[in-house]
Amino acid sequence: MFENKKTVYIDIANRKIELTIFGESSTEENLFELDNSDAEANGEAALQIKEGYFYEYKITDGFKLECTDVVNQSRVNQSTGRISPNIYVGTLTIGICEIGQNIRCGEIKLEVQSVKTSYRQDYRHMLEEITEKCTDLLLQHNSPVNQYFEVDFNADANTLYQRFAFIKSILDSVEFADSVNKIVTAPVTRWRESETDKDIRGVKRINQKILKQIAGATNRIELPEVHSLKKSLHSVPSKVSVTSKTETVDTPENRFIKHALSTFLNFISEFRIKLKNNSRLRQEAIIIEDKLELLISHSVFKEITAPTTLSLNSPVLQRKEGYREILKVWLMFDLAAKLVWHGGDDVYSGGKRDVAVLYEYWLFFKLLDVIKEVFKIDSTSVENLIESTKDGLGLKLKQGKFLPIKGVYLNETRKLNIEFSYNKTFSGEKEYPLGGSWTRNLRPDYTLSVWPFGIEQEQAEIEELIVHIHFDAKYKIENLKTIFGSDETLDEEKEEQKRGSYKRADILKMHTYRDAIRRTAGAYVLYPGSQSDKKIGFHELLPGLGAFAIRPSRQNDGTEDLKLFLNEVVNHFLNRASQREKMSLKTFEIYKNKSNNELNEALPETFGKNRNMLPDETFILIGFYKDIEHLNWITQNKIYNARTGSSRGSVRLSSKETGAKYLLLHSNGEIKTNKLLKLNDSGPRVFSKEKMISKSYTNPSQDYYLVFDIEDKIEMEFKNMVWDISKLEGFKGSRNSGLPFSVSFTELMKVVVK
Repeated sequence: MFENKKTVYIDIANRKIELTIFGESSTEENLFELDNSDAEANGEAALQIKEGYFYEYKITDGFKLECTDVVNQSRVNQSTGRISPNIYVGTLTIGICEIGQNIRCGEIKLEVQSVKTSYRQDYRHMLEEITEKCTDLLLQHNSPVNQYFEVDFNADANTLYQRFAFIKSILDSVEFADSVNKIVTAPVTRWRESETDKDIRGVKRINQKILKQIAGATNRIELPEVHSLKKSLHSVPSKVSVTSKTETVDTPENRFIKHALSTFLNFISEFRIKLKNNSRLRQEAIIIEDKLELLISHSVFKEITAPTTLSLNSPVLQRKEGYREILKVWLMFDLAAKLVWHGGDDVYSGGKRDVAVLYEYWLFFKLLDVIKEVFKIDSTSVENLIESTKDGLGLKLKQGKFLPIKGVYLNETRKLNIEFSYNKTFSGEKEYPLGGSWTRNLRPDYTLSVWPFGIEQEQAEIEELIVHIHFDAKYKIENLKTIFGSDETLDEEKEEQKRGSYKRADILKMHTYRDAIRRTAGAYVLYPGSQSDKKIGFHELLPGLGAFAIRPSRQNDGTEDLKLFLNEVVNHFLNRASQREKMSLKTFEIYKNKSNNELNEALPETFGKNRNMLPDETFILIGFYKDIEHLNWITQNKIYNARTGSSRGSVRLSSKETGAKYLLLHSNGEIKTNKLLKLNDSGPRVFSKEKMISKSYTNPSQDYYLVFDIEDKIEMEFKNMVWDISKLEGFKGSRNSGLPFSVSFTELMKVVVK
């Protein structure tokens, strides 16, 4: 059992106000308090609750909490109420007012933790990687970066916070701290020459420079008479100038490192000054500022002077471990200050730490990297992610905003159009055969669309040639069991729905995408877990459903499984004989024209041997017999012969005639007939005149005949039916009435004699 209440005290106008918060669950740890040091280290409020849980509160009588989307007052007592953080994550600042007044007299801060225990590390890692991706884009040769950016601290507060969040992700990383530590523990040094005056008696090595001083320097002393040099040299200088070498860390590279750290510190300090004293943002700035001051106060940097120039092309800066990382950070810092990302407001504005939305943004770059590699998308459309804006350089990525990345996949056997989209909306208002949804508007997080090169996307939709594959980000999913099933019964699942906890909603959303969005061949969940799984619809990779585990990690982020899947998708599209290709063609052929056919007659059921007996696609050969003798020959030999060649009365060989399933016989003057026979599925054969004679055929006039094999039985539904063939469109009267032709069952059943 866990403690399910916490009490805090707030000083307001020399009064101590008491606020007690009650957790509704006593079986889970969802209400706790951090030590002040831990809270400050994480930039969080000390009193912590969890998203998705509900809490009751009671504040000192005479006071109330301000109503918000999260705080709801009781109708009975304004000093009590309910706190419902729902999906909010981050520092929640709640105003306190006296009852009867709407002027805030104080406030309380609560930290809403994510249900994911790793969210702090995930948040930091993902924001850092997004910053790296953005700065990589800005460093592209044709990006609109051409001057150093001076930060305007009077700019829009959200824009400033976004820029600070990017920069904080760089300076707060473990890699940055490790790089500075490597430099101060093993800095680059050089030898520095210095001149000092030294007593001539202490000189051990004589060089040309010292010899000149011995010969001509002033301030000389007489040599003793007994000195060995007295005969050639009467005096020597008392002191000579000697050159010595000392090792120093005051190198151009170390000057740059000190300059970079000072630049970072100055930015953070100026930023902090502009912030409110009790704001979370100021606390975050103070934490970074303290770290930078600690780093720059190291004894190594005390000896280093200010740089006169920045030698950014130094091999040490570009190659030596520690130095190259700080150089990269310095470049990233400058570029991060240039970049405005309004999509970041969804993640961290107003004290939020919406790690689920950040995961969605982070996945965009992960998917983009994989799709660029697999489908070989050129970089032109990717570079367009950055655009010039009125307040700097803008990253287009924003939740709810459609963002397409287009390219062409080229293989020796096929050329395909590729479009990777973020927030592509499939409208429910578009009628078939246009692209869209069958019902309401749907907007998957990410959509991969593939269609043949040489045709526009809209035409590809109409001709059933485009394929959509959707992905949805689900940060809060823990494992595959949550997605694909659990041990709960359907009755238990019903109870979960009543409580508003629907565990299978995510996989059902994938079903919705696949079934509701036209030409969708796959829909997949992306979640930060450890297991991936794919459910194949029929016999091939597509159509399908599934989940891929993509997690924030430098070592193994799980994208390899996704990459393998997309490589299989490529191979699937290169297979021109795939079942999916056949299915799309059949769909196009069936629905390209509106059918006015209606058939309500009794027909054999389409199972077993008759499984393919569709009235529109089952054809009957209308054949002619000369007389009773010919009819008897047909029924006895179980074959029917038709003339070949171009002579009058020969059968026209189309797929309808050669693929006919039935034979309807008639003779001279017989326009109403019930002589329906079933043909063998193996198709017709060619008999020579000699073969026909051996079958006792009377007076064969042709060299060759097309012969159809007749089966023994006809379905009982046709036993008592009679058809008036004179009403069929292909029937020719008088002398041409014996010409064979074919009709579909739909056409034939319209001339049944009632």
